[in-house]
Amino acid sequence: MDRDYSKIASADAPWLSAPSAQAVCDAIVSGGHQIFYVGGCVRNALLGAPVSDVDMSTNATPQQVTALTKAAGLKPVPTGIDHGTITVVSSGTGYEVTTFRRDVETDGRRAVVAFSNDITDDARRRDFTMNALYADSDGNVLDPLGGLDDLRARRVRFIEDADQRIREDYLRTLRYFRFHAWYGDTSRGMDADALAAISGNLDGLETLSAERIGAELSKLLSAPNPSTALASMSQTGVLGTILPGADVRFVMLMIHSETMASIAPNWIGRLVALGGEGVPTQLRLSKVDQRMYDAIKVAAFEEVSLAAVAFEYGEDIAVQAYLIRCAIGETLPDAGQLEQLAFAARQEFPVKAADLIPKYQGAELGSRLSQLKTAWIASGFAMSKQDLLSLPAP
Repeated sequence: MDRDYSKIASADAPWLSAPSAQAVCDAIVSGGHQIFYVGGCVRNALLGAPVSDVDMSTNATPQQVTALTKAAGLKPVPTGIDHGTITVVSSGTGYEVTTFRRDVETDGRRAVVAFSNDITDDARRRDFTMNALYADSDGNVLDPLGGLDDLRARRVRFIEDADQRIREDYLRTLRYFRFHAWYGDTSRGMDADALAAISGNLDGLETLSAERIGAELSKLLSAPNPSTALASMSQTGVLGTILPGADVRFVMLMIHSETMASIAPNWIGRLVALGGEGVPTQLRLSKVDQRMYDAIKVAAFEEVSLAAVAFEYGEDIAVQAYLIRCAIGETLPDAGQLEQLAFAARQEFPVKAADLIPKYQGAELGSRLSQLKTAWIASGFAMSKQDLLSLPAP
């Protein structure tokens, strides 16, 4: 049965009936104002996809939102009052309530806004038509700019003038590819106007911070199959601008292997496969992500035992390295090899330091443990504790 895009199904939007959300809506409506759910929560509910954040939009000013919600016993917090956003805490849940706005001035990174009483003004300042969808407290969908047709077609399209939307915020270039990876219909191709505008505004990407680029790239690479988006990023010059030296060839093969072997995506592994110059610094990876990046890279490109990697660092690191090796060799992953890595990750080294004391101390103890562990891994984890302790010292 075709999905109804005119109304959000309650099964896809438990937040619609949540008393905490209803309390916020009731408080604003009691003052004679309008309030709507907006953006990602509406889009994803209509698609039947998970919803993480629930945002609201209103024609009430921030001051009115503050007064009305406080009078209703809720807690308004001025988290972004300069841009019209009040976070209203209701029964422990925070809802971002933002006044309708229109852009007065933009510089490619931030905007000067003016408040508006017109929902169409608010819709026009958003990025993509599928994000300019609103729903009232009963789930009825409002579509000021024709975004529902694009959502039905899984077509990611900039609102009105693509070039202007990008110049308002250059991060929208990366968001475009990320949204296509998650929500686009790859069989239809990408919007020609969008790609032309993106190609004509590559210089603007250089104004973006490494953190913003890294955050977008991690979300894009986490999509089930971002191959089409990545290929277009390469063809338009976007990938080479944000990640010099990157090449999509190996990551495309890696994604295909993941699909064939039913392996869940790991965005860090895909990032290693992309390559590039000084990637952790270019994207300002967190210390945790950088450690994983380095571990996968060493395991993939250096002559190390993947069984040892699985034992030392876990199955996921070893599998990512194996997928990259397969991509380089243009082969599909072998089920038996994958099972061996899973087996290796489950093993427990039978020798403890206490088994070697007092005969070995200090550096000699560490060296002996390392020798025995190497021999044990090389045996396919078959050697017993007694076998290992019987080995002669080097």
